[in-house]
Amino acid sequence: MVDVSGTGGGESAKSRKKIRIGDLLVENLVISEAQLQAALAEQKRSGHKLGHTLIELGFIDEQRLLDFLSQQLQIPYIDLTSFPLKSDVVKALSETVARRYRVIVLEVRERDVLVGMADPTDLFAYDELGHSLKKRIRQAVVRESDLLDALDRMYRRSDELTSLAGELHEDLTQGDFDLGQLMQTVEAGDAPVIRLLQTLFEDALQAKASDIHIEPDEEVLRIRQRIDGVLHEHVMNERRIAPALVQRLKLLSSLDISEKRLPQDGRFQITVKKHTIDVRLSTMPVQHGEAVVMRLLDQSSGILSLGDLGIQDEMLKRLRMLIAKPHGMVLVTGPTGSGKTTTLYSALSELNVAEKKIITVEDPVEYRLPRVNQVQVYDQIGLSFSRVLRTAMRQDPDILLVGEMRDLETAQIGLRAAITGHFVLSTLHTNSAIGTVSRLLDMGAPGYLMASSLLAIVAQRLVRRICSHCAEPYTPDELQQAWLDGIEHDLDLSGLRIGRGCNRCSQSGYRGRVGIYELLELNGEMAAALRKDDHETFAELAQANKYFVPLWKSGLRYAAEGTTSLSEAIRIAGDVEVA
Repeated sequence: MVDVSGTGGGESAKSRKKIRIGDLLVENLVISEAQLQAALAEQKRSGHKLGHTLIELGFIDEQRLLDFLSQQLQIPYIDLTSFPLKSDVVKALSETVARRYRVIVLEVRERDVLVGMADPTDLFAYDELGHSLKKRIRQAVVRESDLLDALDRMYRRSDELTSLAGELHEDLTQGDFDLGQLMQTVEAGDAPVIRLLQTLFEDALQAKASDIHIEPDEEVLRIRQRIDGVLHEHVMNERRIAPALVQRLKLLSSLDISEKRLPQDGRFQITVKKHTIDVRLSTMPVQHGEAVVMRLLDQSSGILSLGDLGIQDEMLKRLRMLIAKPHGMVLVTGPTGSGKTTTLYSALSELNVAEKKIITVEDPVEYRLPRVNQVQVYDQIGLSFSRVLRTAMRQDPDILLVGEMRDLETAQIGLRAAITGHFVLSTLHTNSAIGTVSRLLDMGAPGYLMASSLLAIVAQRLVRRICSHCAEPYTPDELQQAWLDGIEHDLDLSGLRIGRGCNRCSQSGYRGRVGIYELLELNGEMAAALRKDDHETFAELAQANKYFVPLWKSGLRYAAEGTTSLSEAIRIAGDVEVA
């Protein structure tokens, strides 16, 4: 046995017996001697810890190893997914030491500190903790993957952002450097504005944010990140740093830094922790300066396949049959931020073969695809959707992707391309698949043209996924039950769940998002109604189609399965027509 009570900074490693976890496992018949030797050989090659190596080789289950360590060392095992971590307690230890030794501070008392360790047999880590914390150390064993997740959450860059903002504010106040010169000097990597932006992007990547909002107010600067569709705010008192941030971002995007009265759009690419991030930037003049919104696209994560989007099996099978057709049009619809572009690129990646010529017309080009001819629309020089499309038709394409049906001319060119031997994919901003036809008719697109070219319409939304680590059964409240009583469905709702909130989901109850979809395939009767511009009959036929499952019902099905919450399903239903 080894003494784990410790005395903090006063006890040296020499006074403690070094435990050989491998020998203990063999002695207790948990693993064999042959398995130990094989693990030691692999450990020598990989440099990983022995416990990690044993788990990787499949010689022992991780939970069994944790329970074994807890028993042998007479220390508790703590599940970090449910332990109430506190930011000020965790940060009693520097992030550098915490990550180096795989340790996290769980509790600080007057005379001692409770720490969770992935490897509580590490004497060097134990001694370093004593020197750093200056108190008696009490150990607990924790799962390494949970520990790394907790470190990512707790050592967010909020404090560093505030510190750098203060440093930049002080420099601007004192006038110690020429801001214009700093903005144009690539080597000024140590300047506060550069480090503030770097920290901002690192924090956004760590939090898996899709957007960053920089908003100057009268007295403060607000920096907000959209995570799983919800904005999270960080307020800085140093409002004067906003122009410096905006000016540097404009330079990165090759925008006019002298123009502050008009909106501007641009883009740039950065590398953050080996992740290549495309940043789409939009500036807008507001009362107290310029507001900036940046959309972050992680090119390193690759493009999802259709099978990874969460489309239900039967619908996925039908959608794949549709996009395999040689000609016709498939539209993907939904509001901004509903994942339309992701769906289009997922479909395009499955169609991207050497035998097919693919041309895309986009504003902007969001993902780079090999073998695909991607064209960026640039209205300022007359390179519009319609002009590029007319040229693309002379480039002998098999497949066309039109980023968005923005006007009648673009819609007509796309529809005509679909009836002249081309397969066309595009998007439209509408609330539902059925409503898409009304939108096209309102734009002036002829019904007969849609009847001849449209194969199907996909409508979609994104809902938050319940955190799997803190999900628990849920009973609808009075208002929710009244909503359920007012709709027609045949779903078993006994599997409803809700996330109670835990460390893994930052106490929100949700972690990640999943798409919900409705697929409307046009048949002969619907096409006949379109030729007569009879939208009402078209809508009735669509609703009666046995294969058509409306968005609200798909959302409710996900809630019944426990994938999302009932409140999320009701939120989506409020955005579309419920029949």
